[in-house]
Amino acid sequence: MGDEKEPAAFQDEGDLVKRRLEKLEDWRRRGVEPYALNYPHGDSASAIHDRFASLADGEESGYTATLAGRLMALRRHGKACFADLEDRDGRLQLMASVDSLGSEQYEMFQELDIGDWIGVTGMVFKSRRGELTVRVVSFALLSKSLRPLPEKWHGLKDVELRYRQRYLDLTVNPEVKRNLMVRVKTIQELRRFLDAREFVEVETPMLQPIPGGATARPFTTFHQALGENLYLRIAPELYLKRCIVGGLEKVYEINRNFRNEGISYKHNPEFTMLEFYWAYVDYLDLADFLEEMLAEVVRAVKGTLAFDYQGKPLDFALPWRRVTLMQTVSEAVGRTVASDTPQGELRALAEEHEVSLEKGWGPGKIITELFEKLVEPNLWKPTLVMDYPREVSPLARAHRDDPFLTERFELIAAGREIANAFSELIDPIDQRERFQEQARQREKGDEEAHVVDYDYLRALEYGMPPTGGLGMGVDRLVMLLTDSHSIREVILFPHLRSEI
Repeated sequence: MGDEKEPAAFQDEGDLVKRRLEKLEDWRRRGVEPYALNYPHGDSASAIHDRFASLADGEESGYTATLAGRLMALRRHGKACFADLEDRDGRLQLMASVDSLGSEQYEMFQELDIGDWIGVTGMVFKSRRGELTVRVVSFALLSKSLRPLPEKWHGLKDVELRYRQRYLDLTVNPEVKRNLMVRVKTIQELRRFLDAREFVEVETPMLQPIPGGATARPFTTFHQALGENLYLRIAPELYLKRCIVGGLEKVYEINRNFRNEGISYKHNPEFTMLEFYWAYVDYLDLADFLEEMLAEVVRAVKGTLAFDYQGKPLDFALPWRRVTLMQTVSEAVGRTVASDTPQGELRALAEEHEVSLEKGWGPGKIITELFEKLVEPNLWKPTLVMDYPREVSPLARAHRDDPFLTERFELIAAGREIANAFSELIDPIDQRERFQEQARQREKGDEEAHVVDYDYLRALEYGMPPTGGLGMGVDRLVMLLTDSHSIREVILFPHLRSEI
């Protein structure tokens, strides 16, 4: 390992880097350690702006502030210079001069580079041009930057470079930090809503002996001590429902799921889900609950229920439209599609509308594929699409009025699925039959079909109360709230092909 060479992609021997390395050594020759241990400070840029916004132009505050952050601009003007310091929540102008620092310290201040982390102490005042400023009386170099930041006038524009070097993206593109804070606020509000209604937050295994809870291809790993394969979870569903069997009537988890599938502007192999399960309710109760929850969360995060997404108005005002999946497909193809529509007619409809099908698909899968290709991309306003076919819903309860269907709905907004919910299947005999059918599909080559989980069947045989469950894509919700086209904009470190 010690003989490995640094990959060329990470090397940078440009003149700017060399000059900064020379400066690093110069700081040390002067007796300054350029990588400090700490820097106690009690102020922030936003707090200074809030506290002293009312100062008149040219007025002194009489307050001495201590701040720390990254140097983002440095404008030299002879015996005085101005700089911009950026911390976690804002920017503040600094003024350094021979008079305030002395000639030696002032010279050292001018030797700083954009990108250096520094700490400063000084008097707050408002300049004659109306800019809140700190007159620096002392400073410390906290961490020397060896690579120059992207130039401020063009920023960091290369999309892949932005995602790959998110630390730079956060530094030079303010909207990235704003998106992050919207994500933080959204998750906080989801937790607050559920906690206030006596849901219990739990943690379930990331490494599972059987991949379950959704139909998707899992990531596989090997546990050396156990001598067996384990799988990164594709959903926490079956473990959360075990909690319901154990008597926890309201449970939820906000955590990561992993699916070994393609990457796109809507998909990342590692993503965040909210899942909750609630005893003694059905999918109709969950539909009402989801409306209430998202209306409250969206208003708390955005300050309104109506906003633009990708240039089009989007409104979460209640009530949302509710429509059955069969009705939407019938509208899309211009004729009635129902539970008893012959499979041959469904395949003919798919061919007519250029929807590709696979050989082994039954009528329920065909109808769902018609919906996903012809309907879902065109549902812009928040819509609850009700009653999905049983064939594509192996964990959902059969519909009370039509055994071809299940009591399941999805929330579609801006042309994509945001949430999925159903009355849970609690009949262990029915669940065993569904698992067995999924096993037959796997034998036919469907790698995403559900694996039989015999321990979960055993849990159901001990008895599970009537339950409703819901899963919601946190990343996709945040995409709407930040006006982001790509899921990579709302995940701090999205997955990319290796640059080496």
